[in-house]
Amino acid sequence: MGISVVKFTFGPFQENTYIVHDGTACVIIDPGCSNRQEEQELVSVISDANFTPKAILLTHGHIDHVFGCNFVHKHYGIDCYMNETDIPTFEMAERSAQMYGIPGFTQPPIPNVLLKGDETLTFGEMTFEVLFTPGHCVGHVVFYNRENSFVINGDVVMKGSFGRFDLPGGDLNTLKDSILNTMFSLPEDTLVYSGHGPETTIGNEKRSNPILQY
Repeated sequence: MGISVVKFTFGPFQENTYIVHDGTACVIIDPGCSNRQEEQELVSVISDANFTPKAILLTHGHIDHVFGCNFVHKHYGIDCYMNETDIPTFEMAERSAQMYGIPGFTQPPIPNVLLKGDETLTFGEMTFEVLFTPGHCVGHVVFYNRENSFVINGDVVMKGSFGRFDLPGGDLNTLKDSILNTMFSLPEDTLVYSGHGPETTIGNEKRSNPILQY
């Protein structure tokens, strides 16, 4: 069986959470489940398919992408991977919840596997190249599966858009560099799974993304 991606849209920020699996093992990327119903939706898919969770992978530490980390970590007891430079972003999540008036958030423990970028991660039959893509925040990474030509890219590139750069740690020039020199270096048929909104391809965004106007 090949590699497949299951998408959920969770929480008040309509964040996309992903399960990537090889039919047996799975990883949970950017768990944004923010209430019991969403937690159960995630767990039910894993349980019904009899997947074995291997890891939590975080593209970055903003609250909408880590809302469910505490639950998933406690439920499955699996390692959590994140770029080491984004720990300050991660540690701001609880404060962000208070600022936005969002109830029910519990600050999760610091991820126990810290990435630098350029690693290759393997879980079961799945392999991901970790690409460092700062600009939306200081320590953003994406997870690229070369064999199946897709990338889980968090809040870097979105369909017809790109990540905000006006939040703490964001920078337009850095984000533009990440998009033009890292994301746009991937093959044009690469399917882009974004942190918000629908899927797109590298080719589509190279031709029309508004980052080209900056």
